[in-house]
This record gives sequence, C-alpha cells and structure tokens, in this order.
Amino acid sequence: MPEPLDVTETCTAYDAVASDYAAMLEDELARKPVDRAMLGVFAEYLLADGGGAVADLGCGPGRVTIELAGLGLDAFGVDLSPGMIEVARRAHPHLRFDVGTMADLELGDDALAGALAWYSIIHTPDERQPALFAEFARVIRPGGWLLLAFQVGDDVVHLERAYGHELSLDTRRQRPARVAELLSAAGFEERLRAVRAPDAGEKTQQAYVLARSRS
Repeated sequence: MPEPLDVTETCTAYDAVASDYAAMLEDELARKPVDRAMLGVFAEYLLADGGGAVADLGCGPGRVTIELAGLGLDAFGVDLSPGMIEVARRAHPHLRFDVGTMADLELGDDALAGALAWYSIIHTPDERQPALFAEFARVIRPGGWLLLAFQVGDDVVHLERAYGHELSLDTRRQRPARVAELLSAAGFEERLRAVRAPDAGEKTQQAYVLARSRS
C-alpha cells in the first residue's frame, strides 16, 4: 500500500534539512531545564522498574537519544528520514539508529520497556493518531512507560521554509486532554501531564504527557 502523502512529505522535508537541523538544535536541551527534567523523570521511572530497551521514536539526529543514554537508559532511535538517521549514526556511532516508521514498527510485541515520542506525533493527522498510539501500546510491555512532548493548540501549521531550506511540512498542535484520552483508549494510564509557557523562539505552550502501559 502506498504511503500517505503526508508521510512522504515529512520524510522529504526532514531529509532536506537533516544536517542544518542537527547543527541548529545541537545544544537546545542545555537551554531547556523543563525538558531535561521531564526526560529525567522518564528515565528514573524506567530505571526503577529495572530498565530495558527504550525507543526514541522520531529521533531525528539523535539529540534526545544521546540524552537518554546519558541518563542510563538502553536507548536507540527510529526515524522515518534516512537523512536524519545518517546524521545520527555519524554523530553517535556507539548508539543504534534505524530507519523506520513509528506507525508500523519492526519490533515484537512487548519488546520495549519504554518509548519516547519527542515532538514526533505532531506530523500524524488526527484521524491516524489512535492507530499510532495502539502501535505504541503493542511494542511497550505491560507496566512500561511512554513520554510524549508536543506544542499546545488546535491548528495545523504549514511550513514552506525551515532550517534554511524550502520545504512542505505540516505540524499539528495538540490539546493535552485529547492526547490523554487517546492514550487511555489505547491501553495507557496517564501518570503526569504538564504544560509550560513558551521559551524564547517558541510561539505556543509546550506540553508533556507521561503514561504507563496497562495492556
């Protein structure tokens, strides 16, 4: 079955910007204490449960994957964009990075202790998000952890230029309550929901939802 047009456009866009995206965001986490704190909470829960494989879904150039590894997690990355994966492998050769789609992961049932989707659900249309979260539930073991980060809102933002490149890319802002409802329907129990004010360069509030698999 052919990939949906939005998937093809997302892959093309991130392939085009991969190197410049990596360079521009390389030190971003150092300037975002709340983001680092959320990743730390995620890591602490996973390690308290004995650890295990953790997938950074939509990992881009691996900037969050390496942060998770530094927190003691057995982290690896998955991204739709071969260009992003090439950059990630070059920057972090000691970590695993796979080309793949998070909507159809090449992982067995209950294969993961946890997964992270850090600003990566924003490219999936609303109507396909229930299936996306069902796939997350399939690969995360019972009692495993999922952390999502996304921009708050109701609108779709179409980008025609980003990271110094012409492109065509839609990003979808989300309402935390709706995301939590979808996660519950997919078999997750919400454990934490947080919203912070925009930092410099951000236009909207930023949200985080931490959930545990009950499936």
